[in-house]
Amino acid sequence: MTNSLLTPDFAERRALLFLITINGMGPKRLARLQAGFESHQAALAASAEEWERLGLPSTLARLRPRGDANRVQSMLDWLDGNAQNQLILTTDAAYPTLLKTLPDAPAALFGRGDARLLQEPQLAIVGSRSPTGGGLANARAFARHLSTQGFVITSGLALGIDAAAHRGALSANGATIAVMGTGPDMIYPREHLALSEDIVQSGGLLVSEWPPGTMARKEHFPRRNRLISGMAEGVLVVEASLQSGSLITARLAAEQGREVFAIPGSIHNPLSRGAHRLIRDGAKLVETGQDIFEELAASLGARLRLITPDEAGENSGTAHAGAPSALDPEQQQLLNHLGFDPQSADALIALSGLTPAEVSSILLMLELAGYVTTLPGGLYMRTV
Repeated sequence: MTNSLLTPDFAERRALLFLITINGMGPKRLARLQAGFESHQAALAASAEEWERLGLPSTLARLRPRGDANRVQSMLDWLDGNAQNQLILTTDAAYPTLLKTLPDAPAALFGRGDARLLQEPQLAIVGSRSPTGGGLANARAFARHLSTQGFVITSGLALGIDAAAHRGALSANGATIAVMGTGPDMIYPREHLALSEDIVQSGGLLVSEWPPGTMARKEHFPRRNRLISGMAEGVLVVEASLQSGSLITARLAAEQGREVFAIPGSIHNPLSRGAHRLIRDGAKLVETGQDIFEELAASLGARLRLITPDEAGENSGTAHAGAPSALDPEQQQLLNHLGFDPQSADALIALSGLTPAEVSSILLMLELAGYVTTLPGGLYMRTV
């Protein structure tokens, strides 16, 4: 895809960049200018009085039409520096159709990668930044399965469930979009620098409403969440506490008319409570990726492109984590006693009849093998 500034309407796009850099210019205010003037250039050239007649505050109007020339030049340099760097306007074919319907849709998106993915059916997967091993396995497996069914997997590049969702899609040679709370060149968290490169190099996309050079700020992430839900056909919450930002994404999805899905968990797991609240409030309980596919496929039809098993690689046909195998009798016995509710080591010792040393050794092996995860308070829970 060619750089979108290398077009006959360069001056119009440059004018939009100036408007974006004006302090206090949010999506709704920019939408007023777009409705009140025939072009961004005309809005930039208009008088402060004309801006005020559109209902914009006088303090904002007095700042026009200068914007921040240095920041605009920095954006232009970034866009010209790599053919993968994109500026996507609401008038561009690549701009997400669903996102365009929101009253606070950004006038422009900055992206790195394949912007054509924004027009493909998306399924957002979100959840805790500190999930259990089972939550991570579910996020990876659901993302992997649904990417083979034609969905682009969208998430927020955060630690935990977000990263697992991106990686699950990549593991099936599927497509994934990371919606960022920074500029598309400022990877946050830094631990995901390699993951962000994997996303771009595999044909995915990093996208943000914030210009290049924008650092992470706390208030950016709730705004970022509305883009995650706004671009997607539906949102799946894997694990989330009652205070999780993922519940904000789910609430926004419901308000935007998107489908909301949630994976239930143990009543003893605090990270299941967010999903359980969503289910009580009307979210669809799902147990497999096929539950989501069947819910959405009827309305999407031919827009979904299934990935063949050869394209996806090994073992992509299920949205469940793999079943335990090759465990010795004592290991299998302890796993059976553990079940899917959290248990303490003392309870497992009493149930199994094994010694404390044996239980400790087996739990460590099961945890390293991915069958068991530890929870706060010295509890253990089965993940598969």
